[in-house]
Amino acid sequence: MAGGAAVVSSSSSSSMTALVIFASLVAACGGLMLGYDIGISGGVTAMSSFLQPFFPDVYRKEQGIVSSNQYCKFDSHKLTFFTSSLYLAALLVQWPASYSTSKHGRKLSIIIGAVIFLLGAAFNAAAIHVAMLYIGRLLLGLGVGFVIQAAPLYLSEMAPSKSRGSLNTIFQLMITIGILLANLVNYATNKIQGGWGWRLSLGLAALPAAIVLLGSISLPDTPNSMIQRGASEEDVKKNLQRIRGTDDVHEEYQDLCDACANATKAANNNNNNKLAIFQRKYVPQMVMTFLIPFFQQLTGINVIMFYAPVLFQTLGFGNDASLMSAVITGLVNVAATGVAFLVVDRYGRRPLFLEGGLQMLLSQVIIGSLIWKVFGVAGVASVSKGYAYGIVALICVYVAGFAWSWGPLGWLVPSEIFPLEIRSTGQGINATINMLMTFVIGQVFLSLLCATKFGLFFIFAFFVLSMTLFVAFFLPETKGIPIEDMSKVWSQHWFWRRFVPSEDSTRRVEMV
Repeated sequence: MAGGAAVVSSSSSSSMTALVIFASLVAACGGLMLGYDIGISGGVTAMSSFLQPFFPDVYRKEQGIVSSNQYCKFDSHKLTFFTSSLYLAALLVQWPASYSTSKHGRKLSIIIGAVIFLLGAAFNAAAIHVAMLYIGRLLLGLGVGFVIQAAPLYLSEMAPSKSRGSLNTIFQLMITIGILLANLVNYATNKIQGGWGWRLSLGLAALPAAIVLLGSISLPDTPNSMIQRGASEEDVKKNLQRIRGTDDVHEEYQDLCDACANATKAANNNNNNKLAIFQRKYVPQMVMTFLIPFFQQLTGINVIMFYAPVLFQTLGFGNDASLMSAVITGLVNVAATGVAFLVVDRYGRRPLFLEGGLQMLLSQVIIGSLIWKVFGVAGVASVSKGYAYGIVALICVYVAGFAWSWGPLGWLVPSEIFPLEIRSTGQGINATINMLMTFVIGQVFLSLLCATKFGLFFIFAFFVLSMTLFVAFFLPETKGIPIEDMSKVWSQHWFWRRFVPSEDSTRRVEMV
């Protein structure tokens, strides 16, 4: 149904050194920045001390001063914009970030993102009115936009081909750790007397940004990026020897130069046109970089991660209980992403995509059915503790399915499939679609929950079914293939080979 390829790589490119591990951890901490913000916003918006001064209408409904059914009590576009504005900013900055990543290197883009993110954390922690909250979130989004553009590329290019999946998965692992840390922080700060705990929650976003900034200063840039930007052979080889921990890097250096020469030739043939990515020969990569982030957000995962405390309050949990339930799902998220880290380079991308999709589909359908049974259409009911905890358990099953499939692979696969000449542009499109869908889902979720009620879970289940079938038929396996040889995968796929010109498939590869 779908094929893959394996290419034997040089010995140097398979070396895992301490520098590679350190560089990968620092770059992956960009995911910690994103994860912390995903988790922190939902917890803060469930705190009465935050809602009362900034969103009093929502506070009155949450306190029962104004009547509202369970589905609609948090429905507020002003409140959802506080969460989703970050992703709007990250969306708008993608093309400048793509240019910076291509022209000035992956490392500098990561540093720029960390600095802007620090400013956003300061604005949010010091906010005295809603406008400051929005400005802070927009600055956080600009920082995240630079980081998610550059960090996945950095990880893919630094990693040995045999370990690329595991190292790139660290980015998603850090996202899940960031979400968990945010949930723990929210649970602790909600207990602070005096109503200022939310400031600490928002201000601590500066910590992951500081880690990324300080760590990135000492990082090497990727050899791929150095060659692309015209660095001398001596400088590139010294950097490559440092990264691989051996002097025997000639073969890998030559492979990188050949790939860069092909990229330069292709770019010159296209007159350096950014729209070259839309050529017929890049159709397979373009379809994947559009649909994978599109489907990733339509799993409904960010609904759970953004609004877990709010959602659990809707299901009848108290304030502390809802925050603790979010912590539990965060723990499951981290553990399941750790599973992906261990097995993605052993079993491949496709099996994880397919199993995770099936697991999410079943849990979404059951969750929607249980909420339908309890709340019905009216949205007014009391929920027993046992019933509520059963729903939390099912949500944990759903989160685990996402965390070892579409979570890490949604970042990994788009970052590894593009040839060098369009790699930054391709990653820019991937991040743009990801942030666009995250913004849309974050902005409309509470309104959709109010309008469609339990049916929202069935809507997400339909998309999970669709994307699982898409992977089954159209995604080839990319496990273990050097990133410079990735174009050969498409020439041997039953469907995509019709788009790939013959000159891109002259090199012999083995089918897996």
